Amino acid sequence: MKTRIPASIEVTPKQAIESADLPGLFPKGVRVYITDIGNERDVLIKAARRVRDLNYIPVPHFAARRLTDSAALEDRVKAMAEHAGVTDVLVIGGGLEKPLGGFSSSMQVLETGLFDKYGIKEIAIAGHPEGSPDFSDAAALEALKLKAAFAERSDAQLRIVTQFGFDAEKFISWANGLRDSGVDLPVHLGVAGPAKVTTLLKYAAMCGVGNSLGILKKRAGSFATLLTGFSPEAVVEPIERHVTLTSDSAISQIHVFPFGGIGAAAEWLKERGTWGYGYKIRVAADG
Repeated sequence: MKTRIPASIEVTPKQAIESADLPGLFPKGVRVYITDIGNERDVLIKAARRVRDLNYIPVPHFAARRLTDSAALEDRVKAMAEHAGVTDVLVIGGGLEKPLGGFSSSMQVLETGLFDKYGIKEIAIAGHPEGSPDFSDAAALEALKLKAAFAERSDAQLRIVTQFGFDAEKFISWANGLRDSGVDLPVHLGVAGPAKVTTLLKYAAMCGVGNSLGILKKRAGSFATLLTGFSPEAVVEPIERHVTLTSDSAISQIHVFPFGGIGAAAEWLKERGTWGYGYKIRVAADG
């Protein structure tokens, strides 16, 4: 019997609201992250409400640089909690070069205390195992240290959710090295779901996942890979093997970016046993 660690998945607001396939596509209680790509407040709330109504856990993104001011942030947090039953969020910088308002970092958003005020019980923050073009590795680590300290004084449980990549061993080393740096938070490693290699190459370039891009390109050179597309198993299996053999691993879940579509990603997760079908599921310590 194989051991599988849990998985969450990401959808766009449009998919959350309109997809006829979404009911029953994922197991009940799965975290479904809802991206913020500049959507209007009411669209994001409607998306979160439908995800909740389908018995999944909505995890809306709060992108700091897309927020205009504290009042707008409070309005969105309050509406998400009261109208969509949101208790779990992802707080990120947002990627814009110039902030739209008064927030330039996710730490500034966390420090408002608004998530505690409106009963948000769990908060995900971003991790970048391969670095980011927007800041240095040292700056990224310092930001994680500040957020780990914030976790000690917040009512919410914090976790790290990383950008996707293709170098499993590097991701494992990065995750487990955080504790040596004073960051003792659960880590959910980002992986790309099944997709065409050309699609992944495009998204990897857009998202700054350059350091492990060479691994994907090597696989793309295989004729079989070009015919069948990318399989995430080469990334996920080493992660699960490590978690199975390491009782105190910082890694507790994977987070799937479904660049090949939510249906394909869901089918892969079901077939491999992550979402049931007679496999032993390792329950994450952070829920």
